[in-house]
Amino acid sequence: MMRQSFIAQLEELNNNVIKMGSVLELSMNEMILALDNTDVEIAKKIIKRDDEIDLLEQHIERECINLIAKQQPLATDLRKITSIMKIITDIERIADQCSDISEYIIRLSKLPNSNPPKNLPEMISAMKKMVIDTIDSFVEADLDKATGVIPADDEVDSYFYKITEELSDMMQKDPKTVPQCICYLMIIKYLERMADHATNIAEWIKFIITGDLALG
Repeated sequence: MMRQSFIAQLEELNNNVIKMGSVLELSMNEMILALDNTDVEIAKKIIKRDDEIDLLEQHIERECINLIAKQQPLATDLRKITSIMKIITDIERIADQCSDISEYIIRLSKLPNSNPPKNLPEMISAMKKMVIDTIDSFVEADLDKATGVIPADDEVDSYFYKITEELSDMMQKDPKTVPQCICYLMIIKYLERMADHATNIAEWIKFIITGDLALG
């Protein structure tokens, strides 16, 4: 009976992490849409939703602590619970960065129109795939998918450096674009951090599945 109760609680914990991932995916997709269209209303909605992610993180964290304190889980279960505590921190930070980007979308809406960096869509696409693959790899306990996320971070970093150079050139050639370029510099920095957090999540998923703590 005790073990059955624990399994049910562990399943609920797993489902709550998946729910948190789904809310993150919604915010990320809306952030991309808002950035494409400089949509202030969507940006404001993303900022407001960040509180929901924070509450989910706190709830899952309490669930983890209660399971450890009251159920004395076996080693494999303890590995999953402690890894989940790490994973939800990274999910929450990715959501924070969606909110941070949304703040800059609002700033951009108040500035004269300027063309976004040419590699921005590719950087966003690469980052989005990383985040979605990490969520899917958790849901499916898919080691190959989690492992594939990690080298993809190099692609996002490469786009970051290309766009940084492009924005630097734009500011030198036309000082009137400096405010817009600064907004885009901050946006790509947040995108790069989102990819870093996706990598962290993938590493912890690998640990859950394999028990190998040699991260990286």
